[in-house]
Amino acid sequence: MPWYSLLVLLVGVERLAELVVARRNARWSMARGGREYGQGHYPWMVALHTGLLAGCLLEVYLAGRPFVPALGWPMLALVLAAQALRWWCVAALGPRWNTRVIVVPGLPLVRRGPYRLAWLRHPNYVAVAVEGAALPLVHSAWITGLVFTVANAVLMVVRIRCENTALAALPA
Repeated sequence: MPWYSLLVLLVGVERLAELVVARRNARWSMARGGREYGQGHYPWMVALHTGLLAGCLLEVYLAGRPFVPALGWPMLALVLAAQALRWWCVAALGPRWNTRVIVVPGLPLVRRGPYRLAWLRHPNYVAVAVEGAALPLVHSAWITGLVFTVANAVLMVVRIRCENTALAALPA
């Protein structure tokens, strides 16, 4: 189990790295007249993601969840794939990527990387959904995975609606 704690810790460190990038990118966007949307749901998103990491550890240790190789190894592969997709999104959006919804007027939609796929408008949220389900299941924390998945689905309805509204103002 110590290796699972390390995995969850590393995901937490990755989240902190995202926040550093997001703050830098927010300054870049605001300096160019960026407008933020959806500030009301952002604290809920932070709480949900923090709860995911805490829930992974608490459920495994308090409920004695076992590592089941037939489940754990494929879930670990999905966690790693989700991280790769997330950072591909970050790279494709460059300074426009953020954990907040900030849109710079006059800039066109990004159409490179995973954003070139017309049928997948929000690939970063696919990464979030996959990681949120898979990370707990690496060590059989199925309650945490289920609670995160349901809560994240509700939050993503709000978030995607907000983001689509914000992006609609950009030139195609």
